[in-house]
This record gives sequence, C-alpha cells and structure tokens, in this order.
Amino acid sequence: MASPPLLSLRDVRLTFGGNPLFEGVTTWVGKGDKTVLVGRNGSGKSTLLKVFAGEILADSGERFVQPGARISYLHQDPVIDTATLADFVAQGLAPDEHDQTWRVDAMMEALGVDGSRDPANLSGGEGRRAALARALVGNPDALLLDEPTNHLDLPTILWLEQWLKDYQGALVMISHDRRFLESVSKQTLWLERGVVRRAEFGFAGFGQWQEDTYAAEEAELDRMNNNLRQELHWLSRGVTARRKRNMGRLRALQGLRKERSTRLSSKMDNDRRVVLEADAGEVSGRLVIEATDLVKKFDGKVVADGFSTRIMRGDRVGLIGPNGAGKTTLLRMLTGDLAPDGGEVKLGTNLEPAYFDQRRDRLDPDITVWDTLTDGRGDNVWVRGTPRHVVGYMRDFLFSDNQARTPVRALSGGERNRLLLAKLLAKSSNLLILDEPTNDLDMDTLDLLEEMLADYQGTLLVVSHDRDFLDRLVTSVIAVEGDGDIKEYVGGYSDYLAQKPQAKTVEAVKPAAKVENAKPKSQGKLSYKDQRELDDLPARLDKLHTEIAKLESDLADPNLYARDPARFDKTAKRIDVARAELETAEERWLELESLREELAG
Repeated sequence: MASPPLLSLRDVRLTFGGNPLFEGVTTWVGKGDKTVLVGRNGSGKSTLLKVFAGEILADSGERFVQPGARISYLHQDPVIDTATLADFVAQGLAPDEHDQTWRVDAMMEALGVDGSRDPANLSGGEGRRAALARALVGNPDALLLDEPTNHLDLPTILWLEQWLKDYQGALVMISHDRRFLESVSKQTLWLERGVVRRAEFGFAGFGQWQEDTYAAEEAELDRMNNNLRQELHWLSRGVTARRKRNMGRLRALQGLRKERSTRLSSKMDNDRRVVLEADAGEVSGRLVIEATDLVKKFDGKVVADGFSTRIMRGDRVGLIGPNGAGKTTLLRMLTGDLAPDGGEVKLGTNLEPAYFDQRRDRLDPDITVWDTLTDGRGDNVWVRGTPRHVVGYMRDFLFSDNQARTPVRALSGGERNRLLLAKLLAKSSNLLILDEPTNDLDMDTLDLLEEMLADYQGTLLVVSHDRDFLDRLVTSVIAVEGDGDIKEYVGGYSDYLAQKPQAKTVEAVKPAAKVENAKPKSQGKLSYKDQRELDDLPARLDKLHTEIAKLESDLADPNLYARDPARFDKTAKRIDVARAELETAEERWLELESLREELAG
C-alpha cells in the first residue's frame, strides 16, 4: 500500500435472510486512493458501501477507521430533514467550520442547488444534488459516493470529475458512468459472488481483467460438472460476446456517422430548397423531422434562435447541454409536442413514436411483472408484432423466472427501469424518444439498453449526460448551450468536443493519425490459415442463421413453456449461445475481410 489505510475491512461477513451476501471481505482505502466498487446488479455493492460507512453492522469481522478521520457518505436516497437546503448542505462542514458559510454557497452554486428551497417540495434530482453538496463541502478525509453523477448535467459532471481528481483524501465510489470512472479511478474493487477482489488499476482496465479472471476460473473448473462451472461459462461467454458485439456495432455506427456527415455537409453547401426537392421522390417515411429556423422564448429567456436540422429515418441524434438550457423544450418542439414561436417543424409520414421519460411513472405498482408485460392478457408478450412467451422475454431483460408473479412495488429501482424498458421496446415504433434514459440505471441495465438501441432499426432522439453512452450510440449531437445557441455536430460526445470552436487545437493530434502511421506494410494477401478460415465462415454463418431461426420458431410457440418447461429452458439457453456464436463468427468474418482488403491495397 502506498499509504496506511484510512478505512479498512477485515474478514467481514454479512448475511441477508440467512443467505450470505458476502464473506471473508478484506480490503482498504488509503489517503489519495480513488477506488471504484464494481459488480453485477444485486451483488451487494451499495450494501458493502454502507458497511464501509458504518451504517450497516457486519455479522462478523472488523471495520477500522483511522482515529480522528472524518467520513462522508452519499446515499442513493437521501433523507433531508432541515428547514432549507442550505441548512442541509451546511451539515457537511466540520464542527469548527460552521461559520464558513461561503463554502456552502460556493458548493451549492457549483452543483446547481437553490439553498432557499423547502426540502418537502424537491424532485429526486434536486435532493441528490443537495446530498452531494453536503458530502463534498467539508472536504472530509474519506468520501463514500453511491452513484454521484445521477441527475447531474454534463458541465456539472465535468466539474465533479475535476474536483475528485484534485481531492487528496480516500475515495470509494459506485457509478454507472464509465467515462467518469475511467477518468477518476486509480484502484478497482470487484464484488462477485460474495468475494471482493482488488486491483491496483482503475476502471479502464476492468473489462480485460474481468474477462481474464472468468477464463482462468473456467479453465480451472473445466472438469467439474457443476452449476458454478456452468455459471462461469455463461459469464465468460457473455463478457467476451458483448465486447465483440460492441466492436461490430461501433463499426456500423461509424458508417452511419459518415452518412449523417454527408447529409449535413450537403445541407450547409446547398440551398435548402434544392435539398428538399431532391428528396421529394424518396420512399414515404424517409424524412422524419424537418426543422427550419426555430425560435422559442420562455419568460424572456431565449431557448432557440434560428436553429434548423433535418433528421432522416435511422438517424440517432443526441441532445446535450446544461440543465435549464432548453434540451427538453427543443425535444418537444422537434416531436411536435410544443409549437415554436417562429420557424417551422415538419414531421414525416407514418410515425409511431414511443417515449421513455425522466419520471418513470407509467408502471402500476399493484400488478405483477407478468401482467405488466402482457397487459393481463394470457401468457404472451407481443414484441413488435411477434408473440413471445412472457418468461422468455423477461429473461432478455435480466429477470429470473420466479420474478414473473412479483408485484411491481417489490422491485428495486433498477428492476423497475428494466421492466419499463421491456414494455416500451415491445411496442411497435419507428421513432424512439428517450429523455435522460441513463438516470438511475445500473451498469447491467445500461449495457442492455445500449445493446437494444444499437440494434433498433428506427430513429432515436436521446437527451443524455452520459458521454460513453453517446459515443457508443448516436450519429450526431445537438448541443444546446443556452441563450439560443444550438448547433449540431456529427458523431458522439468526443467528436463534439473535437469540433467545438474552442477545441480546434486538439485536431492536430488526432488518434486516427497515429493509427494511420502505425499501419503495417502491405503483405499482398492473407496467410493460408486465415484465407481458409475466411472461406469456411460463410457456411458456418448460414448454419447458425438456420439454427437460430428454428429456435426462434420453437420459442414462439405460446404453449411450449406450459407443455414442456425443461425444453423451453434448454431452447432459451441454446438460442443465447447460438446468437453469441453467430456474432463472434460475424465479427471474425468482418475482421478477416477487412484485413484481406487492406492487404490487397
């Protein structure tokens, strides 16, 4: 250890309902450590953080706190029991600092907290920001933060990121924001199946570490025929397959961004009327939204001042900007829900919109998961016009079979979000409108959402503060900067940063230039082994396509689960494996074909 521990756990064990949640946990954080706590949904991360904070007593083991050290803990669901938010934030100061109200004011301003507000009338986001201000204001010796970026806009996340980089104490944090974790963290604690592993590197190295660990454990248990070996195999294949799928999807996304760039360049280089006339004969529904010279003001505040854009079928557009700049207002104008003061919005034909809003209030807490998905009618969910048995569809969204009859009120926040996504994505739609979809999502659900949106064939409009989410998903970014300043940039959030006027100097050191210089000299053709593999892959792809079609047909039988649960379970498991094998084979074909073309010049 670089420094003596400020906070440590030794041989800690905790059980819930007679079952061990974790045991034998021995770990620590010292001054200057910036540690991320990761693990699957339901693994006990938040509970372990509460043990660190002393809010939950372990069944056995020891918790050590350096004498005199002050610890500050950010709850996921803070309870605010003061007269004003300023009073609540001031509670984070040390006893000898209570006269330093300027620190309270500065922290509230940085986090967008109105200190005069009555806590009884707060939204969940306002309460979270106030709790974060309270945690930071006293500059404690140790900070324990549970989802600190939830409900923060991008400028505030960037401010928090820098604050934590400069922070000199011990930090342990849980977050779904990958870019935030990669930027801040220096150590990783991984909670998996009740065991905590520690690595002396940050979140950027977690994916490879996770894959290597699963592969090593699976190899060690290869000759053991038990459930643990099967679970490890599923985990290992899932992590590997997800990485390969993401690589393939990112390649496809680059193609979509090039197409979007071409259209935006044409719009800038040509008269708008000419472009419209050129598109007049295209297939009905190709044009989704045409906004021309939009103007909007609220209470004298300019939201939009002459903004224009053109969104076509298949585009994925992200909206970013500070809270209060007008992102949601612009979204409502683009979708026809709010009329502009000036300008015009034309909507395409045959639009079927579906909404995922910030409130997440469209679930009835008194009915079961089963009835929520089926609308109380039978055993099937109609997924974009095709019947799926409710249990099989639930599994796609990480629900276990025994949760089918669980009432919605008994689900966790992450599970409710997954249920709402399952219901929303089952609807037939060609325009998906997502307003802050990543708020309160755990990392498992966020992965699931990214995968499903990457495969979505319609048009997406997304308001989000998650940089990694935007980089992986959108073809262009509309930046709502405030005071009517709205501009569109091709690509994701990183591309937006590179293209902003104040960021032009960055263009001199583009990573792409390094990749270009590092290309190997042309060898002319593939090796014999690679060419043989490339020749064999089409037949394998056809075989897997045929098998998956047969499995999908079997699962579409509405009576299969009731008639033969074991066969249903076997078929559902095999289709997951077959899909992973197909995606791996497709990724390998793309890799070899790209290499062949490169070598051929």
